Amino acid sequence: MPSVNANSHVPRYGLSPLAKADVLVRTLPQAAPAAGHDSAAPHRDTHYLFVLLLQGELHLRIDFEAVSLVGPAVLLVSPGQVHQLLGTAQPQGWGISFEPRLLEAEAQLLLERGLARPPQLAAPAPFYARAATLLRLLADCQADTPDAHTSRTQHALLTALLSLVASQLAPGPARPRLPETRGLLLAGAFEDLLRQHYAQWKQPAQYAAALAISGTHLNDMVKEHTGLSVSTHIQQRTVLEAKRLLYATERSAKEIGYALGYDEPVYFGKLFKKVTGLTPQQFRQHSRE
Repeated sequence: MPSVNANSHVPRYGLSPLAKADVLVRTLPQAAPAAGHDSAAPHRDTHYLFVLLLQGELHLRIDFEAVSLVGPAVLLVSPGQVHQLLGTAQPQGWGISFEPRLLEAEAQLLLERGLARPPQLAAPAPFYARAATLLRLLADCQADTPDAHTSRTQHALLTALLSLVASQLAPGPARPRLPETRGLLLAGAFEDLLRQHYAQWKQPAQYAAALAISGTHLNDMVKEHTGLSVSTHIQQRTVLEAKRLLYATERSAKEIGYALGYDEPVYFGKLFKKVTGLTPQQFRQHSRE
């Protein structure tokens, strides 16, 4: 069983001060965390972490599930995900941390869902060679004195890298930028709001009002692009955070329910069991086995 942080909150780390233009590229053998950043204990980041593993192994736990990477492989850890490094075996590759604002809305849903767990990518050799080339260029730019031009270059290279990854997750000709793109942007904007306000906003109308659209229109767009209703997203996002706190802290289910906006512990317990099939206590026990 991995060590569990017994504090009331999961540690949250920002991007390293070594980052330039909100991007930090490091080779995996030398990738040491910033001072105070204990990667072996459950924690979360405010930024994305993209990993390109060329050789060797990485073993992690991401949102209370064991994840093993055997190179070649790719992985994306999203802001807020509780994760920890369990072990390595001669890893060779790259890790790139970057601020969320640098990920275009159209790519966010695809990458977060497609890279949350190591995917099986078709024809890996050309992809990994190209991705490694882009990461080397990013590392070279990072060594330069930062200015407006190198910052734009870094952002362009990062966008190219993420577009390359997206092409592996959704192979085929790129879709034209038709009016339907607005629906995808709305779904992405809703998920951004959900990340910020899930503990306070429990009604779909609150998100619709923030986006200046009707609740029906928001629900239609979100369901079209994700397959789930706005209400389901709100419930699942709240329960996901409850799972993280149950796994990584010693807070009681009652305390966690209060922290997530539920004044009635019984209601919170019923919602948790409805979504997961387990009581909060049962989930904590199973997730730590």
